[in-house]
This record gives sequence, C-alpha cells and structure tokens, in this order.
Amino acid sequence: MKKNILIVDAYNMIGNWPQLDKLKKSDRLEDARDLLLKILSNYRKQANTEIIVVFDAMYVPGMTKQYEQYDLQVVWTAEDQTADTYIESLAGRLQTPLTQVRVATSDQAEQWTIFSQGALRLPAWELYQEIKRSKKEVRQQAKIYQNQKAARRLTWNDDQLEKLAEYRDKLMGKEK
Repeated sequence: MKKNILIVDAYNMIGNWPQLDKLKKSDRLEDARDLLLKILSNYRKQANTEIIVVFDAMYVPGMTKQYEQYDLQVVWTAEDQTADTYIESLAGRLQTPLTQVRVATSDQAEQWTIFSQGALRLPAWELYQEIKRSKKEVRQQAKIYQNQKAARRLTWNDDQLEKLAEYRDKLMGKEK
C-alpha cells in the first residue's frame, strides 16, 4: 500500500477558502494560519495521510523553521525562497513508486511543475470540498453510532416490543 502525503500551499488555501480569506482580509492572518492548521489536523485523522503545510516568508520575514503542530509538519521557507519552489522541490524528492504525493494549490504553474514530477495536483477549492465531505461523513457515522448505542441500551426483547405495539394499536383503536 502506498504512503500518502499531502503538501499544502498554506497561503494559497488561506486566499481561496472563504472562512480563512475573511480572517486574512480583517487583518487576522495569524488566526487564519492557526485555523488552517486545525482544519487540516482534523482532516488528516480521517484521510489517513501525512500532511506538510508550507508557509513562505512573504508575510513573516526571517521565520525559517520546521516543526510539528497539531500532528502536522509545518514548514516556513527561507526569506529568499518562495513556498512554490520549496513545494516543487519537496514533491520531487518525496514522490516515489511507494509514495503518492498530492499538492494542494490553485497556482497553475506550480500544478504543472509538480504534475510533471508524478505528483497529483489538488486545487484549493477541491481540498476545501473534500474536507467538507469528510466532516459530513464523520457526523453521519457519529449519528449512526449514537443510534446503535441507544438501541443496545433498549431492554425490551422483540416479543415484548410486538406486544407493546399491539397494545398501543388496541388503545388507539387500530386493532388487527
């Protein structure tokens, strides 16, 4: 089975996802970055994929570093390096016959470069929709689980339930 890696062009997501773009436009870029990481962390748990989030130094000069946060790898590029060039290089290094790399960005030049290296491209809006679908599936599964849990707590057996239904129908005047 192939190992899955998703590389995310962070500022591209922030600019293309409505909730994050709204934070950015209201001068709350730090909040947008943190919310992006939290969203991706939750998604990672359901998607069974390693996620590397790349920020470039365009907005935070002198921030070069790598660390783990919310079970994600977070990378800040060097001040003279764009996220695009970092991502293209990283995707080329990580893409192997045993590893499938996807790069989330809506930058078409970057998409073509990583695609030529064998990685898959995932536009920002598609990742946004994938995450929304994933959340919906989790809610549905949780609801099914809760319903099953409630049914397991039911102390009546089938014969008793049938007799209760008959009694209810008799009281309501719906005799068989």
